[in-house]
Amino acid sequence: MIPNEMTAIAIEGGKGLAEALKPVRIATPKPGPGQILIKVGAAGVNRPDIAQRMGFYPPPPGAPETMGLEVAGEVVGLGDGAPRWHIGDTVTALLGGGGYAEYAVVDARHALPMSAGFSVVEAAGLPETVFTVFANVFEGGGLKAGETLLVHGATSGIGVTAIQMAKAAGARVIATSRGAHKAAQALALGADISVDASADDFAAIAKAEGGVDVILDMVGGDYIARDIDAINTGGRLVMIAAQAGANVEINLGRIMQKRMVLTGSTLRPRNADEKARLAAAIEAKVWPWIEAGKLKTIVDATFPLAEAAKAHARIEDNHHLGKVMLVV
Repeated sequence: MIPNEMTAIAIEGGKGLAEALKPVRIATPKPGPGQILIKVGAAGVNRPDIAQRMGFYPPPPGAPETMGLEVAGEVVGLGDGAPRWHIGDTVTALLGGGGYAEYAVVDARHALPMSAGFSVVEAAGLPETVFTVFANVFEGGGLKAGETLLVHGATSGIGVTAIQMAKAAGARVIATSRGAHKAAQALALGADISVDASADDFAAIAKAEGGVDVILDMVGGDYIARDIDAINTGGRLVMIAAQAGANVEINLGRIMQKRMVLTGSTLRPRNADEKARLAAAIEAKVWPWIEAGKLKTIVDATFPLAEAAKAHARIEDNHHLGKVMLVV
């Protein structure tokens, strides 16, 4: 029986601080037309959640005010006209918000089947990173077999997924991170070359290795000039965040000389039909990699739902490898 109320995590009191995340009792959502209700087993914690907590990344219109962009669990409710799923199915899903909770509603088209052998925690750690990497590296960046991907922030949730997906696609990977320990971790995850960006010039190393064709950059700031230096003619630089600064000076002459593309995107504001299109493409292209064991969720730490504040603090200390998860 589905309860009328559930526990969810809300921002209470001092917005901006991890300690502001508190469990509250709110009404259990009901699935609308085309939606399913998921009894959440686990939820992923991502940097966009931290940005929302700090007041910089509001939910899109119609999304819950509570955080959480990905979950896995059991389908327990169906809205009118919800396609594909049945009560009792186990799914993982991309949300516009509301995942830090006991129950979550989602457009049925944005859910994907849980892969055999994946725990609910591992499954919940897939959607946000897989959708982001697929949309930006493979669609925006057009990465192909035989090309070289340069990925920054290699030990983040996005980074570890990008390394694995690029290798599964037959590409070569140069990874950057800060610190010798993180550089060693990225190498163990499958990167062909791993650079400690706090000690070495990643652009010089990349050029010595023949340059790169696609760059996935979540840093921005002074990395951009070096990205442009490292990229090959016809290369694609894809921005998904700007943790070191969004306002940069760019030599447009170098972009023209290299005939390169500078692009970027965000995932959360995309409309429902676009996310559904992405989900279908990912199920066709990426899910076989998962079934073949080429892509795994690297789980750094798990916390109970009520300890969401500790999960945020774990990401903010920048020592994690892979995903930080909430268990419901």
